[in-house]
Amino acid sequence: MRARTGMVAAVAALALAMLVPAALAQASPQRTVRFAGQELRVPASWPVYRLAENPRMCVRLDRRAVYLGTPSAEQRCPSGAMGKRRAIVVRGDGAQASARARGAKAPRPVQLAASGDFTGLGFDACTAPSAKAMDAWRDDSPYRAIGVYIGGLNRGCSQPNLTASWVREQIAEGWYLIPTYVGLQAPGSSCSSCATLSANAAIAQGRADAEDAIADAAAIGIGPGNPIYFDMESYSRTSSASSATLAFLAAWTTELHEAGYESGVYSSSASGIADLASKVGTSYAAPDHLWIANWNGQKNTDDPYVPDNAWNQHQRIHQYRGGHDETWGGVTINIDNNYVEGATVGAVASAEPVLRGRLDAVSSPLPGHVQVSGWAYDPSLPTAPAAIRAYLGGAAGKRGTKLYELGQVATLPRPDIAGRHRAAGPDHGFDVSFPVVGSRRQRVCVYAVGAGAPNEKLLGCRTVGIAVPIEILRQTHVRGGLKLTLHCHWPAGTQCPGQVLMRAKVRVGKGRRSRLIRTVVGRERFALVGAQTATVRVALSRRGRELTRGRKKVRAQLTVAIPGGKRGRIVALRR
Repeated sequence: MRARTGMVAAVAALALAMLVPAALAQASPQRTVRFAGQELRVPASWPVYRLAENPRMCVRLDRRAVYLGTPSAEQRCPSGAMGKRRAIVVRGDGAQASARARGAKAPRPVQLAASGDFTGLGFDACTAPSAKAMDAWRDDSPYRAIGVYIGGLNRGCSQPNLTASWVREQIAEGWYLIPTYVGLQAPGSSCSSCATLSANAAIAQGRADAEDAIADAAAIGIGPGNPIYFDMESYSRTSSASSATLAFLAAWTTELHEAGYESGVYSSSASGIADLASKVGTSYAAPDHLWIANWNGQKNTDDPYVPDNAWNQHQRIHQYRGGHDETWGGVTINIDNNYVEGATVGAVASAEPVLRGRLDAVSSPLPGHVQVSGWAYDPSLPTAPAAIRAYLGGAAGKRGTKLYELGQVATLPRPDIAGRHRAAGPDHGFDVSFPVVGSRRQRVCVYAVGAGAPNEKLLGCRTVGIAVPIEILRQTHVRGGLKLTLHCHWPAGTQCPGQVLMRAKVRVGKGRRSRLIRTVVGRERFALVGAQTATVRVALSRRGRELTRGRKKVRAQLTVAIPGGKRGRIVALRR
């Protein structure tokens, strides 16, 4: 039976003919295997594994082998296993293959959203880890996204853990899933054991694989609105192979779109990705997201084959390292490493439509200012501008953060968003600068606020360096102090109060009783207005005059402070 069922086949003796091709059964020498009260005829040359005796054995669907028993939830599999299904898997529980093979209804899809919220590290493993393993990695590892292989003729590993309840549980625990389908491979594929597509039937085969992937996704609760990535391994990039593969992938994308899913494609940078990138600017039915395999160790989504202006709206994942063991929380898994900036399956949606959006950039163009840009819209009122709010110092709810309500500023043209979210219309971009009370390196988190229901969505967080908005333009020595020319970079009309302090180190006392003290020798308050310049005279205090009397020059620390920051410099005080 083909692996397109999306589940490990559970067969008894009567179902064995579904797994062993008739030609193989007739042509190959056979032997009898007894298991769970059954007598089975299997190819004599194939090894037989009893899973109860090997609890962590990987059930490899791409190997000529017979597996007796239920695949373990803790099986250890290599991350890169794939190939045409050859294995015989016999659970011995009397079931007739899978629920889908029996014609039973698939579980109702859980209403999940293509979150697009996650940017950071992820991994993919051949078989979905157990809930216990996922908990250990959630607590100790740097990863929050995981690629899961939902089906396909060339999927190499069994998936005893990958169920609708597992999907719901992991998403509730904060994981982001990357559903991946390992279907027919390109002509000249690097996977020599894989079933390949036919140039003459590429379009029909692409649609068929998409239909099967949609059924696999629905069976584990992943419904429309979510992405499904096709795993197209590297291939020799000849004219005929590229043409057939592009036709296949265009049909894959078209079929997914018709069913309401987003399309993704995983492939090698130098083959499948390069072929897709060659179609930029044409009418080709391109996937929504790219998963780029380029094992260069770089934790970013840059790629030499992909133009900067393509798939640049957080539509990329980069697999930067291949299969290797990692251990977190005492659990070892063989994984590939990924840097994620593409669509994933995220948090369970509420009854209200999920806000959509993305934070593209955060900068500080002027001292005391933060500029944020991105896009957002509320599906419940798709043509209304979404409001944006920002927090300085971290995410909402974190102690010490400062809230800035920016208003309904998501009104700028964004044709790229209108193309992906047709109901939204063209004007949901934002690019706004605002004054902040804070300086140095600050974490800025930006949220979209629903135009309809009172809900909000985190668009992203970035760290930015912010210069203090007060500037010392000039300083002049005057008798008994300093004269300073100050400028405040906050907006016109903004109050900019503060004070100037002068601290000096002077030695007091005589002989052995003398000591070095650091004390304030001058202080002056001021009340500037934003975007204006003013002169402030800072005289030595009486204490300052006493301490500096008899000294020709005293070095002092000059500090100009306003709410949110201060500037300082060393000055020489002359009497």
